[in-house]
Amino acid sequence: MLNENDTLPDKGQPILKLSKVSKNFGAVSALTDIDLAIFAGEVVALVGDNGAGKSTLVKILAGVHQPTSGTVEFEGKPVNLDSPGKALEYGIATVFQDLALCENLDVVANLFLGHEISAWQLDEVSMEVRAWTLLNELAARIPSVRQPVASLSGGQRQTVAIARSLLLNPKIVMLDEPTAALGVAQTAEVLNLIERVRARGLGVIIISHNMEDVRAVADRIVVLRLGRNTGIFTPDASNQELVAAITGATENAVSRRVERRSHQSQPGDL
Repeated sequence: MLNENDTLPDKGQPILKLSKVSKNFGAVSALTDIDLAIFAGEVVALVGDNGAGKSTLVKILAGVHQPTSGTVEFEGKPVNLDSPGKALEYGIATVFQDLALCENLDVVANLFLGHEISAWQLDEVSMEVRAWTLLNELAARIPSVRQPVASLSGGQRQTVAIARSLLLNPKIVMLDEPTAALGVAQTAEVLNLIERVRARGLGVIIISHNMEDVRAVADRIVVLRLGRNTGIFTPDASNQELVAAITGATENAVSRRVERRSHQSQPGDL
């Protein structure tokens, strides 16, 4: 786990910073004194067990929920994310787990849904050209932008959803379980896409239960447990450390397995 003085990279001012953010639903405390900073060109992973507060935190950043207390700063200035539209105005785009794609529409229509290019009528040519340009910049494996989303693979659908979030030129993209239910090849495709989004200078927040995917792309791993920060780790952290931070128990199946294997590897036990 990183020390307190090493928790933030030396990249100047963060794009997004949360200080002592709490969220209560009646008598239930979903988040308590959450601190978080996101810098340009980095991927931060939020991990934690079910009920840890990850979804609540994402919804606060997306403007769905408002914090009960604490401050949210965007580019050094306090902001009030009181609606999803306001979050988008500041440059915070969110790709939720359900992707919110219209399967009966093609890729172009999904990319520009609600943001169509038009004068007196839809400018189909301009939208198609821009769609191809963006997908090519992301090295996306989409066979045709005129192909219905229903015919795309899970990885390709995730690609379309991420590309759509980039059309409004956000500064931060949040991805909720981007590799859930994907196969090995599709997962690799999405992880490569996340790295390309980071290379564009954006801050990326990913929420995931898959520790291997998190290690593959994250610069920092932030652990939530019972609505609180319980640690910030580098991708080199062991499964034992991460599981202990997530569950709050140093004695668990992972630690016992590590100890058992260490004993088995000793010459005297062979």
